[in-house]
Amino acid sequence: MPITTTVITGATSGIGKETALALAKKGHALYLLVRDMDKGEETKQELINLSKNNNIYLVFCDLADMDSIRNAVGILKSSLFSINVLINNAGGIFAQRQVTRDGFEMTFAVNYLGHFLLTHLLMPLLEKGQARVINVSSDAHRMGKAQFKDLQWETATYSPLKAYAMAKLFNIYFTRSIAVKYGPKGVTSFALHPGVVNTNFGEGLSGSSRMWLWLARPFMITAEQGAQGVVYLATGSRIDAKSGKYFKDGKVHSPSARATDDDARKKLWEMSLEMIEPLV
Repeated sequence: MPITTTVITGATSGIGKETALALAKKGHALYLLVRDMDKGEETKQELINLSKNNNIYLVFCDLADMDSIRNAVGILKSSLFSINVLINNAGGIFAQRQVTRDGFEMTFAVNYLGHFLLTHLLMPLLEKGQARVINVSSDAHRMGKAQFKDLQWETATYSPLKAYAMAKLFNIYFTRSIAVKYGPKGVTSFALHPGVVNTNFGEGLSGSSRMWLWLARPFMITAEQGAQGVVYLATGSRIDAKSGKYFKDGKVHSPSARATDDDARKKLWEMSLEMIEPLV
């Protein structure tokens, strides 16, 4: 059997780390895109020790830095002929509005646009590998609105939860667009809500945002449980026909009405291409 080559972001903690471990145990060759190489090395050695799989590699990639993403893609293209699975897992929620060196609001960049650029640049390898692209979204998308006139929160009062919810809504638009545009070339895509996972996610929040996390805590699951849905989409058989869909608990679920807005989906795609144009 040929080895499955999988690229994953956000694999040094939480769902990403548990997903990487499960896939390593299944024999995948893993390329971990990390922004903290020391933590990445610790994670790599831990995964090797637990899985007995030596095919685990680190690539530096900061999703808040578009040049870093381009450099990471260059390394992957020089190392690989094809990619079979891309897991866009990394994410974050930020208490205060921050702007990346490229001028993008941090929540938008890390949760959405960085992965958009990464996927766009890797598409030749994804096509060769007839790949599955898995975007870790969230049921928080149901609170999200596509504020196309103020994507960077320059005018509206910044809200951590609203910014996060919008980014997760965009993950679903992105998933559907990949299915539509690249399905004929053999690339499938899936979005999922992994569950509300009990990790350090959201540390530093205050006020109503902190209260939201506190209220959700009794319903939280472990990172290992949250990874199960990602692993299913990465390895499950007979799911290609469900490309473009939103998953929860291993099954297709209906996303919000806003998430099915094709005009908004197409508009986001075009705006995203314009934003990354100077970078490709």
